[in-house]
Amino acid sequence: MSPTILVVDDNKELVALLTSLFEEAGYVVVGAGKGKPAVELIKTEPIALALIDVLLPDMMGYHVGEGLRAAKPGLPLLFMSGVFKGSKHSTEALTRFPGAKYFEKPFDAKQLLEVVKLLVPVSKSSVPAVPADEPFEVELDIDVDDEGEAMELTGKIRVTGGGNITAELQGEKLTAQKHIAGPVSGSRPPPTSPPPSIETDARRLARQGELRDNLPGLISAFYLSRETGELYVQKGKVKKVVYFEAGQPVFALSNLAADRFGQFLVRVGKIKPDQLQDAAVVAAQSKRRTGDVLVERGLLKDTERLYYVGQQVKAIIYSLFGWEEGHFTVAFREKARSESIKLDLFPGNLTIRGVKKLYKPDRLTRIVRPEDRLIPSQQPAYQLHELELEKWEAQLLPRVDGTRTNAELLALAGKPEHQVKAFLAAMLGVQILEAREA
Repeated sequence: MSPTILVVDDNKELVALLTSLFEEAGYVVVGAGKGKPAVELIKTEPIALALIDVLLPDMMGYHVGEGLRAAKPGLPLLFMSGVFKGSKHSTEALTRFPGAKYFEKPFDAKQLLEVVKLLVPVSKSSVPAVPADEPFEVELDIDVDDEGEAMELTGKIRVTGGGNITAELQGEKLTAQKHIAGPVSGSRPPPTSPPPSIETDARRLARQGELRDNLPGLISAFYLSRETGELYVQKGKVKKVVYFEAGQPVFALSNLAADRFGQFLVRVGKIKPDQLQDAAVVAAQSKRRTGDVLVERGLLKDTERLYYVGQQVKAIIYSLFGWEEGHFTVAFREKARSESIKLDLFPGNLTIRGVKKLYKPDRLTRIVRPEDRLIPSQQPAYQLHELELEKWEAQLLPRVDGTRTNAELLALAGKPEHQVKAFLAAMLGVQILEAREA
C-alpha cells in the first residue's frame, strides 16, 4: 500500500501542484487548507508524513504538528514558509521538533521530494505506470482562426541561450493589434519532421481543472516550488502551452492563427499583410520557414528575429490573462530544456502586468468588490522589493490595512477607477494582499 502524505497550506494551487508531484512519485496525498481540519485527518487517514506551512489562517503550523504527533507519536514532519525567513516562528517550529526539516519558499520541489523519499520510502510497484495516451497536444500544424487580443508590449526582452548566456534586447514599445479573423495569409509549410507533440515519460500529468481567475495562482505555484513543467490551457479549439523551467515561465506555443510569427509581425506593424502572404506562399513552395523568407527579402533583419520571437512568446503568455474560462492541465516534463532560446520573465511582474492590461472592467469589479476590505497577506508569493510598482501604487499600498473598504481606497488613490481596481486585483493575484475575513 502506498504511503499517505498530508499537505497543509492555504495556497490551494501550491497544494495541488505538490499533490501532483507526490502522486506521480507513488504516494497517496490528502490536503488541507487550515490547521484544525488537518489535525482531524489523522483520525481517519493513515498519514505517514506531514508537510505543513508554518503560518495557517487558523493556527500556527507547529501547533498542527503537535496535534498530529499527539495522535501519532514520531510522525515525520516537514515545515515550509515564505514569509518568516529566519524568524522566531520557523525557529520555534524546529525547536519543538528536533530533526524536522524546514523549506523556505520558493524551494526546490525535487529536493523536497528526495527528503520525503528518505523519510518515507515508496516501493517501485507503487509508482504509477506511464499511460500510453497523451493528455494534451498543441496541434501546431493546424491553425485555429480567432480574434487575438490587442495588447501593449514593453520594448525590452531578456532571453537566455546555451551556456547560461543572458542578453537584454531593447526595441520600440509594440502594440499588437487585434487579429481580424478570416482566411490565413499563406499556408504553413509541410513539416519536415513530425509536428511537435507532448512526449510521454515517467513524470507526466498530475493536475487538471477549470481556468477562471486562478492563472496567477498557478504561475505562483510553479515559482514557489521551483518546478519545471508545462501549463496547458484550452478554450474551445484554441490551445496554448506555457513552459516553465525552475519556476520561471520561459517559452510558449499556441495553435491560434493570430499567434503565428508572421501574423504577429503584421499585428505589431512590422510587415504588411500582403508581404506576409507573398512570403508564406514562397515558404510553402520551398518548404522553409516564413521568417527565413522575410529575412531573405529584407523585410526582417536577422538580428531582429530573436527580438520579435521573444515578443511573440511574451504575447502568447500575456494573452492567457484575458481568459475567464477554459480548462488547464499541469504536467511535469522538461520540454523547456529543449528550447534553444528562453525568455527571462519574473513571474511576479508578469502577473502584475497581465492583470493590469487584460482584466476587463466587469471582471475587476467582481474581484475587487466595493464593500470588501483588503489586508497585507501573511504569505505573499513574492517579496515586495522584487515587484515593479508605480510611485502612486507604492504610496497606496501601506494604506491597504483593512481599515478602509475598496470603495474608500478607490476614492483615496486619486486615479481612474479601472486603474486602481486593476492594481488591487494584481496585488491579490501575487498574494501581496488578501481579503479580510468578515
